[in-house]
Amino acid sequence: MNTKAAAPSVKRPNIVAVGTIVWLGSEVMFFAGLFAIYFTLRAMNPELWAEQTVKHNFPFALVNTLILVASSFTAQAGVFAAERMQPRGTGWSPRKWGTVEWFYLTVLLGAIFVSGQVWEYATFVSEGVTLASDPYGSAFYMTTGFHGIHVTLGLAAFLLVIGRIYAVKNFTHKEETSAVVVSYYWHFVDIVWIILFIVIYVLK
Repeated sequence: MNTKAAAPSVKRPNIVAVGTIVWLGSEVMFFAGLFAIYFTLRAMNPELWAEQTVKHNFPFALVNTLILVASSFTAQAGVFAAERMQPRGTGWSPRKWGTVEWFYLTVLLGAIFVSGQVWEYATFVSEGVTLASDPYGSAFYMTTGFHGIHVTLGLAAFLLVIGRIYAVKNFTHKEETSAVVVSYYWHFVDIVWIILFIVIYVLK
């Protein structure tokens, strides 16, 4: 009789997920630097800020923000589908959607948000507010522009995950991890925008 006890299995953290979280930590520092620049310029030019912030279309920015926030919920729904190993939908009802359908909707909402940002940029440029026009223009375009780049990269990441799901024969833990990791990034981008929205559009 073999009395030797079996070695307990050790559940190690997912390296990809941990690496993503560590990388997002560096992104936090990057955006913290942008916020520091914004507040420094604002403290040095209070009259300019009071003059330029009234040019913002607050209702439009609020709706655009709600669209991006909604995309976080659709992204998470896609993750839930991945966790139950349902890569594709089994019907037209959202309750039957899989990761692919929810991620497609997330990409659509994210693209609408980016389009809204571009429209706001065009409106500001028509009013003479550009990157080089004054400190406010520099601060506004730097903070929102870098965020917009991050959103665009997130959309590309979602499309890559969708493509990977279509490419593989069987949906495995690797594909599930990819969906989870992309959602981490997307939630981070959404949180950063909520802070930006409060700083730029709410805190006059």
